[in-house]
Amino acid sequence: MLIRCLFLIHIYCIYTFFYIRRQDFSYSKLECGALRQKFLNYFTMFLKFFASILLVTGLSFADNPSFALSPLQDSLAEQVTQKTMELNYVEAFNLARKLRLENDGVGCVFQNIIRISMYDDKGDTTSLKVAAKNLETCKTEGLWDALRNFEIGYVLTETGHSVKGAMQTRSAANQFEDAKDYESKAFYAIYAYYIDDSFGWLPFKSDNRETYLKILDSGSLRSARFWPLFLTPLIWMHYDRKDYATGLSLAERGLKKAPNHPVMLQIKADMLYRLERYDEAAAIYEKSADDYLVRTGKTIRYWCSVLNLIRIYHDAGDETKASEQRKKLDDPEYQKLKKWMPGSLIDDLNDRKLI
Repeated sequence: MLIRCLFLIHIYCIYTFFYIRRQDFSYSKLECGALRQKFLNYFTMFLKFFASILLVTGLSFADNPSFALSPLQDSLAEQVTQKTMELNYVEAFNLARKLRLENDGVGCVFQNIIRISMYDDKGDTTSLKVAAKNLETCKTEGLWDALRNFEIGYVLTETGHSVKGAMQTRSAANQFEDAKDYESKAFYAIYAYYIDDSFGWLPFKSDNRETYLKILDSGSLRSARFWPLFLTPLIWMHYDRKDYATGLSLAERGLKKAPNHPVMLQIKADMLYRLERYDEAAAIYEKSADDYLVRTGKTIRYWCSVLNLIRIYHDAGDETKASEQRKKLDDPEYQKLKKWMPGSLIDDLNDRKLI
């Protein structure tokens, strides 16, 4: 739209210039001067009108993409994140609908972030599939379109389309890479960290993982609307580095922002397990299994609790309790959801012949 407007200004100026030049041959100097002044007056009025359009639509002459929103839209986005992390999904959707009335594309993206969060928490695979479909139709621009692609990449990966997911994430990363704002840098850091982690062993390949960790850490502290999207991968990066103490500290930071969040509690238990604090890890997962059984039934997070308890009790030397948990896997409900279990967890249990 901005390019079209500038093009129209350009055509308007050229036309008026030649019109006045043509009049020079048929009017006196005084009359031509009056024509030029009239042109300047009309042109000034046109520029003022064009400037007002820019202010209303949020366009800018600067070609710098941004996550910037109006104060109202920004407040709604932050509230959506807050309610989502409080597990108040109904109110989160209500706020996202209000946001969509103000900014359709941004509201659409947040609606589907809620759905992805519901899948992550409640094991609601239907919500994940709906998010996959709806994200394709969100009418976004600039960095919000990059975020849309980023979320599509996650959904594709989670539903077993790893190659397509990687390509989609790369597309989003390319959009984030040159952006100047800290939130874009944090989203790019997620992608870039794993690229460096995969290819850092190559000679002459730069390794900026420490920088990306710092960028993500800063983003998770500063961003009220995206902090869960930054903090969660940051924790798992430290987990992969076997820096479980930092991972635990970050999980506890998340729980201060979202007290008793069930997914963050399981992440905390994973760190405690790796730190060989087995009693604490087992206590969290036992409670998590009980809570999910009440809230959602035998869904993904319930079975994640059972699987983790098998290895926690085994490593703690309590084979009786490990066996009790293992027997639960005979349930047909587990077999239905087995493909949704975390691959790294299943691989660890299989490699150690614990299941």
